[in-house]
Amino acid sequence: MVGEYNYEMPLVMHVDLNSCFASIEQQSRPRLRGRPVVIVNRATEHTGIVTASYEAKAQGIEALMKLKDARKIVPDVVAIESDPAKYKYVYRKLLAIMQDYSAHVTMKSIDEGIIDFHQAPVAVQQRGLIKIGHEIKQRLRDEVGIAMRCNVGISTNRFLAKTAAGLHKPDGLDVITPDNIHAVLGALKLTSLNGIAWRNAARLNAVGIYTPLDFLAASEETLRKIVFKSIDGTKWHKRLRGWEVDDVPTKLGRVGRQYVLEQFDLPYDEILRRLHHLCESVGWRLRKQKMAARGVYVYAKAGSGYWHACRVAALPFCSNQAIYEVARQLFANAPGGIKEIGIHCYELVEAVSSQLSLFADEIAHEHAIVVATDDINERYGERTIVSADTIDTGIYVSQKIPFGSTRYL
Repeated sequence: MVGEYNYEMPLVMHVDLNSCFASIEQQSRPRLRGRPVVIVNRATEHTGIVTASYEAKAQGIEALMKLKDARKIVPDVVAIESDPAKYKYVYRKLLAIMQDYSAHVTMKSIDEGIIDFHQAPVAVQQRGLIKIGHEIKQRLRDEVGIAMRCNVGISTNRFLAKTAAGLHKPDGLDVITPDNIHAVLGALKLTSLNGIAWRNAARLNAVGIYTPLDFLAASEETLRKIVFKSIDGTKWHKRLRGWEVDDVPTKLGRVGRQYVLEQFDLPYDEILRRLHHLCESVGWRLRKQKMAARGVYVYAKAGSGYWHACRVAALPFCSNQAIYEVARQLFANAPGGIKEIGIHCYELVEAVSSQLSLFADEIAHEHAIVVATDDINERYGERTIVSADTIDTGIYVSQKIPFGSTRYL
């Protein structure tokens, strides 16, 4: 029943690399070990910090802080421009290690993933997840490098396993069960719970729920009818008691990229070239997921505020040329003084290449070229073949760290 705790054996493990990108740089550059290191996406003083090493965090540096502000706190902080190729390599190594224990592995981002042991071999389950967690830690050090550390959380569902993984950073290993859930939640803040940011916290506060223990004690009816006013209330009631409600596939809704211009007085044709580059990146991501789109949305941030425009086509498309043509037409009405541009493709559908020839020979011919180009870029590097218009824009619009999704890794 919904009010009961889940007393089954904890068979869900959450693995989270500690200060992932900074640790990888410290692993690849031994002289950086023990020093305050921050990762940035662009080597300028006004750029935001992507992540910081534990040495930098200990001195007050936080993610999203401007580099110039970080230098005021720690003058000798070392800023490293992000190197996605390294991070993808470590991601694949971590994934391979995790898959050695269960076929049911879900990577939530480039630096964290979940192992579900429910359908793992009995012999693996009988070893115990605590022992396996320590083994994964050691393998990470042995197979990637001694600077690499991870937190491991174990519980009966994904939410509590992730909560456990965040209890003792860095390099912790914790288990949450019904026997210790009150002690664990009693030491946390409401906003420490994954999924409870200020908006949900305000909803909970409005009915007298101020702590995780208050949250746990609330009835399912209160959460469903008064706080969340939806089935989400029931899900939270179950989630806090160890029942799995988050093991559901996510549907890809849109694919996009954005770019903050390297200078704010770029001529219009140069901005278009960077937009073209973004369109090529979005097109590749669409095709990587075997998807096509009907809608294109473009936006710009300028001194006058936020501008956007969109269009939905009758038939789906996925070629770089088609995406850019729509984006270029929409962008003709963009304001001046642009600081940031972006594009999203939406109204996604599954791309069925065998049906393309039914529409027109020209579309089928274009698709064949796109497939051949993607094959070459996949083999020799993602920008081996690009349009002449964007051949040198890569020095500005470089590939950034793929946060939040591992679809394109």
